[in-house]
Amino acid sequence: MMRGLLGAISFLTVVKTHGSPPGESAAYFPLVGALLGLAGGGIFAGAARILPVSLAALLTVAFWAAISGVLHEDGLADVADAMRAGRTPEKMLAILKDSRIGTFGTVAVVLSVLARWQALEHIAAPKIIAACVAAQALARSGMVAMAWVSRPAGTGLGMALSASLSTPVAIAAIVQGVAAAFIGGARVGLVMLAGSYVVIRAARWYFYRRIGGVNGDCLGATEQLLEIFALLVFTV
Repeated sequence: MMRGLLGAISFLTVVKTHGSPPGESAAYFPLVGALLGLAGGGIFAGAARILPVSLAALLTVAFWAAISGVLHEDGLADVADAMRAGRTPEKMLAILKDSRIGTFGTVAVVLSVLARWQALEHIAAPKIIAACVAAQALARSGMVAMAWVSRPAGTGLGMALSASLSTPVAIAAIVQGVAAAFIGGARVGLVMLAGSYVVIRAARWYFYRRIGGVNGDCLGATEQLLEIFALLVFTV
């Protein structure tokens, strides 16, 4: 258990530890997400006591990006840069391997930060902790679900995760994500689960159509979409 948790921490954050490979530690991805959500909610609540709510929300988003090493934002940026109209799958896969970020990627990351920033700012104070925990845990669970139901494309983190991901591990992560969705109540939970299912299915269909599968950047981009969606649910 401890090696699995350490492996999840190492994979999802800048804290590097000696633990299990990604596929074996994926069962703990939602738990690590929940801990990041709890920490982010605590930062928001503490900062909001001395700063405007808008700045507290921005500080929370900055914390999530920093603690994860902008892993998911990088995936979103690479997907936005690569999957422009008219490009061949080979060209897109080559761009996904490129560490540089172009105009499309920059705009995608900016929009992601803005969406989460503004969503947090408009979530009622009593719900902020639940929203942060649910969003972070559900998004990590969604990554595991996407990897489980998809064939890998190319090499890298996505392949490493998919190659060693077993059904029991995937189910454990999904169950945790389902539980996290209901932190804010039954109605919120049902909406989050239904919307997350649509996001994952739509993203999978799109990635299959463009590059024939899913890689690590695709998983990162999906995580960002799920995180944004979950936070937006709590605003309404």
